[in-house]
Amino acid sequence: MRSKSIPRLVRALQYRRTTRCFSTTTLRCAGQVRIVEVGPRDGLQNEKTSISLEIKLELIKRLAQTGVRDIEAGSFVAPKWVPQMANSADVLNHLLGHPPSAPHPITYNYLVPNLKGLQNLLRTADDVKPGTAPDLSQPTEDSDSLPAPPPSPKEQEEAEPAPITSTEDPNEMPSDTSGVNDPVKPASSSALGNRTEISIFMAATEAFSKANTNCSIAESLNRCKEIVTLAKSRDIRVRGYVSVALGCPYEGPDVAPSRVAEVTASLLEMGVDEVSVADTTGMGTAPRTRDLLKTLSAAGIANQDLALHFHDTYGQALVNVVVGLEHGIRAFDSSVGGLGGCPYSKGATGNVATEDLVYCLHSLGATTGVDVEKMAEIGSWISTELGRENDSRAGKAVLARLQT
Repeated sequence: MRSKSIPRLVRALQYRRTTRCFSTTTLRCAGQVRIVEVGPRDGLQNEKTSISLEIKLELIKRLAQTGVRDIEAGSFVAPKWVPQMANSADVLNHLLGHPPSAPHPITYNYLVPNLKGLQNLLRTADDVKPGTAPDLSQPTEDSDSLPAPPPSPKEQEEAEPAPITSTEDPNEMPSDTSGVNDPVKPASSSALGNRTEISIFMAATEAFSKANTNCSIAESLNRCKEIVTLAKSRDIRVRGYVSVALGCPYEGPDVAPSRVAEVTASLLEMGVDEVSVADTTGMGTAPRTRDLLKTLSAAGIANQDLALHFHDTYGQALVNVVVGLEHGIRAFDSSVGGLGGCPYSKGATGNVATEDLVYCLHSLGATTGVDVEKMAEIGSWISTELGRENDSRAGKAVLARLQT
């Protein structure tokens, strides 16, 4: 009797093992994972204190030396809505004219909320010629030589936040910029492999779309199509974001995965190169993340066309990353020091910290090419500069170990 019961027990244990939701064996075969560092844009845009151009450029310079290959650098949105991004043209000018040293080429990304935003970006890039762009990262004796920080929004605007991607733009641009010119390239021969790409935003719910872009989902898709058409005529890669994919501050946590899949598919069909599916509010849980990814796959959306973007409001970001890994996703957004937040979701905290993400991925056998120690040092530095707490637990632990 005993000899017969043992094989049954072994078979039962083997069966249970194959139905586990989280498999460390699978994770150890994760291979190369791409990190998109969003700190300089998504991380800084919600900060209350003014951030100088020098600090932004120094942050990007330091990040470029960590091994990360993708950095969100700015946003060509109307400054009155997002004052922290008012000097994004200067950031682009500097990165094209004086790209920071890096171990490999870097893709610098800029959010463009509408066609005028892209036109502004193109005009700035077209004006940069090799050796002519001033080095804006260096302080000068004349403090007025740097752009003055934008004024703070009026109190009444703070009480009722304006759309972060408003269609209004104080800088009118000529309507005809659709000529097929050379793709945007860095002016410095030391970084000829660098690329400039743009990102566009969509929402998975009508309520968030109207609050964030002043239009419906259908209207927003039409605007995005105009942007993509012009970008492709200039050979510029386009990244899309689908916000509130796992929870909306207006419609609640139960966002239909089919709605997310529909918006994602629409972006890919119009020519977007990659879509980052974003848990903007941090409401996502492991089961709902898994269901969403299954729905995206069932809709015919390939894993290589997707990235995941998690906020850590409820401490679930890394859990959701693991779910994404097991599903086959190999690109994740993060922010050094856990910088960030959502102006349209009260209580939402920053993005998952890059230090925490990299430490987690490395512990699971994945490779990222990112130096976690350098990233931890940057997280501590920028947190001090901003006068805020460092929200990376792994970053603080790494620094404590280095100091012993």
